[in-house]
Amino acid sequence: MNRSGFSRAFLVLFLIASLLPIYWMLNMSLKTNEEIVGAMTMWPTNLTFDNYKTIFTDEAWYSGYINSMIYVAMNMVMAVLLALPAAYAFSRYSFIGDKHLFFWLLTNRMTPPAVFLLPFFQLYSTVGLMDTHIAVALAHLLFNVPLAVWILEGFMSGIPKEIDETAYIDGYTFPKFFVKIFLPLIKSGIGVTAFFCFMFSWVELLLARTLTSVQAKPIAATMTRTVSAAGMDWGVLAAAGVLTIVPGALVIWFVRHYIAKGFAMGRV
Repeated sequence: MNRSGFSRAFLVLFLIASLLPIYWMLNMSLKTNEEIVGAMTMWPTNLTFDNYKTIFTDEAWYSGYINSMIYVAMNMVMAVLLALPAAYAFSRYSFIGDKHLFFWLLTNRMTPPAVFLLPFFQLYSTVGLMDTHIAVALAHLLFNVPLAVWILEGFMSGIPKEIDETAYIDGYTFPKFFVKIFLPLIKSGIGVTAFFCFMFSWVELLLARTLTSVQAKPIAATMTRTVSAAGMDWGVLAAAGVLTIVPGALVIWFVRHYIAKGFAMGRV
């Protein structure tokens, strides 16, 4: 087998290994619990959509999706808005300690969420933010803003500084220049940044589960509480897993070109 054939065979095996868990979860979501815990089958013997019906009719399930979308959207917007001016400063100006500050931002992103769990819990309990959407959105900012600054700084550094100077000579104020000229030039970077902020908030479990209880409980927390007196509801859990993949897949579809550009620039 030549190198090209070996590469194709390896790619096919990789795709099969990657898609098998997703297929198996979809397969389980279309079965009854009795069939799931019984003999292993590659496809449903008695096809059923009752598991999806449960999710869309049970308030605990569909409210979890709504709660997750609310705080994820809030976090994504706030992270990008906060990161834009910070990234611009790092890409355009040099000041004392700029490299140390930039590295410190990245260390926050590297820190496990469990480290900040107790401080967030005590602070939110004191100020009355427990079990709110803004609580989770603000907590995720600690991790998403450094990542957003790092990605956006790479895209902004690729824009020549002469564009800024030319705009000022033409009479543009900084806000007008930043909104009308600079932001369109880095729209691919904004797309990549929004994608990664979305994905981190969407899949993060520890902070989202601890800082919420009823009113703002996300879908990830609901999925960890499917055990009842009758046992684990495998079918509903699998259906929830399938539906949890959908938002991420849609986001990837819309920003796929921007992500490819991010890889090319070395910032993804």
